[in-house]
Amino acid sequence: MIPTQTIDTLEGCWHSISALGATLTEAEWKTASDLPGWTVQDNLSHLIGIERMLEGLPGTEHRVEKPDYVRNPIGENNEHEVDSRRGMTGAEVLAEWNALVAVRVAALRGGDDAYFSVEWFTPTGPGTLADFLHIRVLDCWLHEQDMRRAVGKPGNLSGSAAEHTVDRLIRTIPIVVGKRAGTPEGGAVVLDITGGVVRHLVCEVHEGRAGLVPVPTAKPLCTISLDTADFVVLAAGRGGPDAVTPEVHGDTDLAGRVLSSFNMMI
Repeated sequence: MIPTQTIDTLEGCWHSISALGATLTEAEWKTASDLPGWTVQDNLSHLIGIERMLEGLPGTEHRVEKPDYVRNPIGENNEHEVDSRRGMTGAEVLAEWNALVAVRVAALRGGDDAYFSVEWFTPTGPGTLADFLHIRVLDCWLHEQDMRRAVGKPGNLSGSAAEHTVDRLIRTIPIVVGKRAGTPEGGAVVLDITGGVVRHLVCEVHEGRAGLVPVPTAKPLCTISLDTADFVVLAAGRGGPDAVTPEVHGDTDLAGRVLSSFNMMI
């Protein structure tokens, strides 16, 4: 099946990144982001490297010594692509991105069922190219938000890419609430996401397992309210509880354990 909605969402996110890039000064391109060692420009260089790979284009032959913050082979390969563009201006990297986006959109729009059914290894295990693209939305949108936070230009916090990403991230909430935070049997934690993507989530523990439920069976032990931007900072591991401003009601110790365990990225 052709993943038309995923393609639409990806294209919208890519164009949002391009629009952001068009507003940036060279100093802003070189501004540090929340990702260790990476500037705003580096985030876009990373996206370019992955999209070139997906298009079947050759990767860089440039090699850089592995930085201390790189901890696995995937990260090391990413660093080669990123470092290969550090001598370029932000405008030059943006021009490469815009040209590549045009190629990628044409390829995705022209793909048939067989194209999207090709077996592909994804960050969550074996799947198809369609499965990989579903995760690709999350990656692209998160890096767009990394860029925006760094330069103080918030945007694209609602709409299909934002909703897609938040809904993928909240799949891990039962692990956070149950296994990591140690919510007791029968206890429930409510998470309200506001200010962009709006979600009201109830996670309750039954028979030793936490799960999302429509309504709690008893009064929740605590309620945590976060706006979308803060939710992303925590859930994507861009910062800890000190980097956000949640509103907490109820058991503050439990809420603190939840917030401290919130990194959902694999």
